[in-house]
Amino acid sequence: MLKQLWYLEYYGYSLDHYIVTDLAACKLISFPEGVYKVLRSVTDNIHVINLADNELKAVTSKFIATFSQLRVLNLEGNSLTQLPEIIGSMMHLTSINLARNKFTVFPENLTTIKTLQNINLEGNDISELPLEKLTAMTTLQCLNMKSNPLNKEAKCFSQPNMTFELLTTADKE
Repeated sequence: MLKQLWYLEYYGYSLDHYIVTDLAACKLISFPEGVYKVLRSVTDNIHVINLADNELKAVTSKFIATFSQLRVLNLEGNSLTQLPEIIGSMMHLTSINLARNKFTVFPENLTTIKTLQNINLEGNDISELPLEKLTAMTTLQCLNMKSNPLNKEAKCFSQPNMTFELLTTADKE
């Protein structure tokens, strides 16, 4: 990790403009404390974090509070079952990828994020959706629920005033 940051500084990239943090496939079981320390002065400038394909079982409130300016959060391919309540306070988040985790219940705290445009929960084990709360999300454009054992109500859900595309093909049998 530090070698990567040193490499960026060495080649003249300022961390003041560094807005993407890619820690995909690093076998992380939690977000490293050292990364908080290294990035503490630039957390407001980090708009994208990729933590895909790690071994995370939880996202902490500290992580959400520290990176409150995120626009895109990729947590695909971990072992998450829930999100902290504080995630609802992420006022700038537009896209969250939670595909291939271990969710059995739709994380309803996502429905309180007013800027959220894309939610990817493909490949989890979710059977029900909070349809009323989802239709109230005025900025939501796409909800990917492919490869989930959705109940009939969720699979067939459609409303004339629905502002988002609900992807449900290739569902688990």
